[in-house]
Amino acid sequence: MTQASQQLDIAKLARYLEDHIPGFEGPVVAEKFSGGQSNPTFLLQTPKARYVLRRQPPGELLKSAHAVDREFRILSALSGTAVPVARPYHLCEDRDVIGSMFYVMSFEDGRIYWNPALPEVPQADRATCYDTMLRTMAALHDIDVDAVGLADYGKPGNYFERQIGVWTKQYRLAETQRIEAMERLIEWLPSACPADTGKPSLVHGDFRLDNIMFEPDGYGAKAVLDWELSTLGNPLADLAYFCMCLRLPASGSHIQGLAGADRAALGIPTEEEMVARYCELRGIAPIENWPFYLAFSFFRLASIAQGVKKRALNGNASNAQAGKAGDMAGLLAEAAVRLIDTQH
Repeated sequence: MTQASQQLDIAKLARYLEDHIPGFEGPVVAEKFSGGQSNPTFLLQTPKARYVLRRQPPGELLKSAHAVDREFRILSALSGTAVPVARPYHLCEDRDVIGSMFYVMSFEDGRIYWNPALPEVPQADRATCYDTMLRTMAALHDIDVDAVGLADYGKPGNYFERQIGVWTKQYRLAETQRIEAMERLIEWLPSACPADTGKPSLVHGDFRLDNIMFEPDGYGAKAVLDWELSTLGNPLADLAYFCMCLRLPASGSHIQGLAGADRAALGIPTEEEMVARYCELRGIAPIENWPFYLAFSFFRLASIAQGVKKRALNGNASNAQAGKAGDMAGLLAEAAVRLIDTQH
């Protein structure tokens, strides 16, 4: 963490929160969490309690990006369900308070792992951690969106067609140079898009290891974090994204992966085993056209990385490593092209 009082008007924020959150009492000490590329996140400490604040980054933003209001709605909807989340306290849409929209939620005490090899976890328990993540994902995708008031949370129509369009537009808005692999994907993905079947599920959009908080003294899930990219859609997008993250190299990216790792020696399930386990948990048939879902995930992450790079060039990225992360766009797109080429 880094001291972040220079980024927040602490006195003004404290007065505001005392008026809007029951039991909130200053003074407040704020520290920024060092992880993450998108919405700056702060630990707020008061004499009596700890809270977490997530805000939109300051400066000019891409339309529809950094939707902290959507995150707040999700936390409110999922409270009390089988999907563990932090308790939402207050959404502030008045940008005059700290300079951008933000919300405050409970501070959850637990463990977050960043390295998917799980070096901090005994080998015998690593498979349990992965099963926890798969069970949490399956529980999320089985949520009755009508029952929790999220039936209108996503747009109608084919999810992947819509997402390909969204991330193509986002990429074009953030484009800084021509990337041939991205051009290939923008042409190929729409033609390979599978038909949507069944009722849409709640999709997290960034389901990966470091967005799952584990219990402080066990390997159950304490909270699912970072709902900014959530929507209604095809649940296989989350599963493929999770598996895609594990295909990344162990270093050189803002997301650590398991490329080249001996999973058996580590005690970590193979991708095939995890996909089969997910299908078992949800009672669904084996997945066809798996390379498409993986390629789409690489494409989407490449578009996100390009957006991070654009924000870094504009001087309003939330993390000092943003420029480095943005340079991953081309490598991610090339990985997707290799996947689709193996199908031919």
